[in-house]
Amino acid sequence: MDFSEHLRKYFETGEVRISPDIFAMVQTSAPVSGAFVNIMDDYECTVILPERDVEKCNAKKISGGWRLFTLHIFFPPDCFGVTATIATALAHKNISIMPIAAYSRDHFLISDKDMNGAKDVFESLGITVVFQ
Repeated sequence: MDFSEHLRKYFETGEVRISPDIFAMVQTSAPVSGAFVNIMDDYECTVILPERDVEKCNAKKISGGWRLFTLHIFFPPDCFGVTATIATALAHKNISIMPIAAYSRDHFLISDKDMNGAKDVFESLGITVVFQ
């Protein structure tokens, strides 16, 4: 079964919201209060926050210029292929992503320079695009 066919009914009733903020992905030594997300593992702490807030953290490395695309679609727990379908469609347009899965939302960091191309890809998948 083609992933996109399996997901079409979900995509056609959902939307992706694009944040007006430009985000940075920062490698730090500790979490940052108020950040969009803090990811900690045995090797590093990665903080994702609006670029304007980067000075709040003790940054080791900074990758800026990211837009946040948030998928507002409820998928049942046994649903498969969401990220694969979106990532593949974007990859065909040479657009890379940094995916972040939350309990009930999927988020994608996409380079600001690729925002319009990514918007077109989401729309081609049947997902309504909303600028916040």
